[in-house]
Amino acid sequence: MRAYIDADILIWHLRGEKKARDLFIHLRDHERYDLYTGVMQRAEVVFFMRPEEEAETVLFLSAIKTAPVDQGIVDVAGALYRKWHPGYGMDVNDAILAATVMQAGGRIYTLNVRHFPMSEINVRRGWT
Repeated sequence: MRAYIDADILIWHLRGEKKARDLFIHLRDHERYDLYTGVMQRAEVVFFMRPEEEAETVLFLSAIKTAPVDQGIVDVAGALYRKWHPGYGMDVNDAILAATVMQAGGRIYTLNVRHFPMSEINVRRGWT
């Protein structure tokens, strides 16, 4: 099964958060998930990294597959955004990740479970 990692957890891992590291180890070694992130979540990390973070960030992201986005995903994401954005804090990036998981299957790991209120997807909080 695929475990889709939201940008917040990717960023916390890069900042040295032990709970994020432990989550990655658990998902990879114990649950045997294939680690993925969404294209927009990868963009959030890559666009805002500092020059001195580039080597470590690129190395880290090379171990995680990035799910592609196609027209079908964008169309579903648009409908999700229009339905859920006002009351749940969902942004465009969240909507695209949710639509990706709806199409490909898997589970989203995030610290912002409120951003993914739809019952069609499986969402778990990264840690408490």
